[in-house]
Amino acid sequence: MKFALEKSIEILGQTPNTLASMLEGLSSDWTASTGDTSNWSPYDVVGHLIHCEEYDWIPRAEMIMVHGESRAFEPFNRLAQFEVSRQKSLSDLLSEFCKIRTVNLEKLARWRLTPTQLARTGIHPEFGKVTLAQLIATWTVHDLGHIRQVATHMARRYEEEVGPWKQYLSVLKD
Repeated sequence: MKFALEKSIEILGQTPNTLASMLEGLSSDWTASTGDTSNWSPYDVVGHLIHCEEYDWIPRAEMIMVHGESRAFEPFNRLAQFEVSRQKSLSDLLSEFCKIRTVNLEKLARWRLTPTQLARTGIHPEFGKVTLAQLIATWTVHDLGHIRQVATHMARRYEEEVGPWKQYLSVLKD
């Protein structure tokens, strides 16, 4: 499928509700952070998504629109949630994520981006030249990847308990 802004917005708009539906009201046995930076819990993922909303997607889109290739993106701390989210409840994080995502999607809609604007380029500190369309497509796939990560983390809580069915459960083979 070719990139289409409206298709990305469909996914980006659903992510907060999807995660809230999956996680709200669950016991911490399913969701709590262990502080393991290589095996994120649902709590860690939601904290990360908030940090991305604040410092990644829209700020980098603005950099592309304002500065183009004359200024590289600021480096992004992929593990900031382990400090920033500490002491917040998962319910509070889900609410915060929903609010900031709504604000960011409203901003994105107000821009009324044209194909020419979506083709504008900026400089990623690791990848070099990237387009605004690539950034938004990545934002979309990033959300989907983290929804999968949440489901996988939760499924692994019962990895041994499923017994011989494990061989048929693809979520436990990743």
